[in-house]
Amino acid sequence: MATSVKAAEQVHGGILAPLATLIAQRVADERNGQVLSRDPAFVHRLVAPVEHLVRYFSPEVRGIENLPTAGPVLLVGNHSCLFYMPDTWMVALAITARRGVDAPAYALVYDLLLGIPVVGSALRRLGGIPANGREAERVLAQGAVLLVYPGGDMDACRPWTERNRIVFAGHTGFIRLALRAGVPVVPVVSYGSHHAVVVLARGDRLAKALGLHKLRIKVFPVMLGPFGISSILTPPLPMPAAVTVEFMAPIDWSALGPDAADDDDVVDACYKEITSAMQATLDRLHAEHPHPVLRGWSSLLCGGARSMPTR
Repeated sequence: MATSVKAAEQVHGGILAPLATLIAQRVADERNGQVLSRDPAFVHRLVAPVEHLVRYFSPEVRGIENLPTAGPVLLVGNHSCLFYMPDTWMVALAITARRGVDAPAYALVYDLLLGIPVVGSALRRLGGIPANGREAERVLAQGAVLLVYPGGDMDACRPWTERNRIVFAGHTGFIRLALRAGVPVVPVVSYGSHHAVVVLARGDRLAKALGLHKLRIKVFPVMLGPFGISSILTPPLPMPAAVTVEFMAPIDWSALGPDAADDDDVVDACYKEITSAMQATLDRLHAEHPHPVLRGWSSLLCGGARSMPTR
């Protein structure tokens, strides 16, 4: 009887549960430890290399005038292209160009990344902070830009059939944050970056079987590459899809007051408002350029890699 119970616990915990538990403890220690400050000099050194890398995706940024040049603002984006994230780097470059390297700018980063040696410290110096309310409210109170991707791994690893969808998976923490802080919300829609990879399935059941839920990882994506089916362990290189990022007009919920953050009906209405608006923008961008991979290849073959135009 004891043996069967132990076996059941192992199945429930997952194959990699012991390793995941150790990593989770390291992540917790990292979250509770000393926070490295954003380093403007470090950010400045990375601008040119990042600009060079995103040229592969024929980048274009629209609506940059919708990003205020000063003061606190919450940027809310859709997350795409697994961990390659060309749109995220494009947004970061646009923020830097608009507000300057020295202006406070931060992004909520998945805890696991902050727990990885070297990677975690680099993200901190770039302005990455743990995805918890305390740090987020603190930087907004200091007048910073804060970038958040509410969909997380469920959005970043959505299947090919959902590549043109906004998938926030019902996560409303960013709504409550915006209401409590009383700051303007600027939706940022990216299009094309999720065409760069072919995700066949999120692999949520596989992630649970491996015990990755202990790290709050809900996915273990299965992909299609040039040499057949692959996993997150051997991901194919992204295709050079043309990526467009559009900063939408700000949304102001400040009149609702900070207490609205505790009203589920208000939060739900705000969630529907922003996701519907972002989906409409994504639909428009798709209608304008329905084949971003072909467009990206054409751009590379005909004109070579280009810098990021902004309008």
